[in-house]
Amino acid sequence: MTSHDNIPELALDWAEAGRSVALATVVSTWGSAPRPVGSQLVIDADMEFMGSVSGGCVESAVIFEATEAMRDGTCRLLEFGVSDESAFEVGLACGGQIAVLVEPVSVGEGPSVEELRALVSARRARRPVVWEVNLSTWERRLLDRDPSDQTLEQRFRTDRSQREGDVFQGVHNPPLRLVMVGAVHIAQPLVEMARMSGYDVVLSDPRDSFASSSRFPGETFLDGWTDEALAAYGLDTRTAVVTLSHDPKIDTPALEVALGSEAFYIGALGSSRTHAKRVAALTEAGFDTETIARIDAPVGLDIGASSPAEIAVSIMAEMTERLRRPETRPGRRP
Repeated sequence: MTSHDNIPELALDWAEAGRSVALATVVSTWGSAPRPVGSQLVIDADMEFMGSVSGGCVESAVIFEATEAMRDGTCRLLEFGVSDESAFEVGLACGGQIAVLVEPVSVGEGPSVEELRALVSARRARRPVVWEVNLSTWERRLLDRDPSDQTLEQRFRTDRSQREGDVFQGVHNPPLRLVMVGAVHIAQPLVEMARMSGYDVVLSDPRDSFASSSRFPGETFLDGWTDEALAAYGLDTRTAVVTLSHDPKIDTPALEVALGSEAFYIGALGSSRTHAKRVAALTEAGFDTETIARIDAPVGLDIGASSPAEIAVSIMAEMTERLRRPETRPGRRP
């Protein structure tokens, strides 16, 4: 998780250290906007800040309003924008508008430290939650997943915060994770691409010659054989698994654990013939056809990729599609 992703954690740390703190959150956008709804900025009384709500266009104005909010305890809903004809005014890119909520922490109308602590606790536990704010009464609620609430479930699935009328719902999904089984050549560009796409990346490979710091400097390797490693790590709805080793002794145990989890993406490198043998082994291990169908194999979108980097691109593209368009997932359960 980068410093731009852990704004609630920073806000809590600063507040607990005795600093005056305010949170700024993008609650709605119209037209062109450089930062999505839900993007956040944390500011202290000395105008030290972290995060972004506009990529630099309106931060100065937001920071000023935040320092005022810390003094008077009043929440603010700020709107910025520019027309096509006045692109150099304080605002966004041409044709864009943005609404930013500024909340002083533990002052007046703002959230309490206890409320912020509850949010951070849920995030640290990888518990998907929605931070709901009533923009008229300034009441706040922390909402857990509820399968019977289709609107809320859609928020979690699409990872999209949204404002409807006077209510803003900020989605706090756990960070995305990618587990790569097999520290092979393809894994090297895939590590970089996945991290650029916002994933926390770990690797699993019991072969010391492959799982070396010289080949993957600074990367995290899970201990143990692949099935034990993945089971201990824990695979949830925000985790993708890709097997790359081409060795069934390494890949198949990992796939067995992945198929028993809620991982949103399970990809396996290998030809159609290799996958047929894999399917036979998994069937013999007791997995049914519907469950085995969750595996994307051969892994990656069919873009004619040949080099390791191109194959990594195809894998990232397929992972992104499965994440953002869950209806495309193979063997999808209703």
